[in-house]
Amino acid sequence: MKVNDKTKKQWSHLANKENWRITQLPNGYYQTEVSNPDNENWHDVTRRETLEGAEQAIDGSVEHFSKKLEATKGPKVVKTFK
Repeated sequence: MKVNDKTKKQWSHLANKENWRITQLPNGYYQTEVSNPDNENWHDVTRRETLEGAEQAIDGSVEHFSKKLEATKGPKVVKTFK
């Protein structure tokens, strides 16, 4: 899979849970947000009814982007024969 360096950098940022946070909105819902690597801004991503649901959404995003990064490394050997 050919991916440019800018995209890899973005995926790497999204795969790091330390770049995420959860805020509680006035209506009681929880919003997941990810930091912008180029400035101090945060961008909303999803809204969930529970704190646990919001954290699960972040965990899912981190896992998703980690897998995308792994795929950029190309095929990996899973079994060899002698």
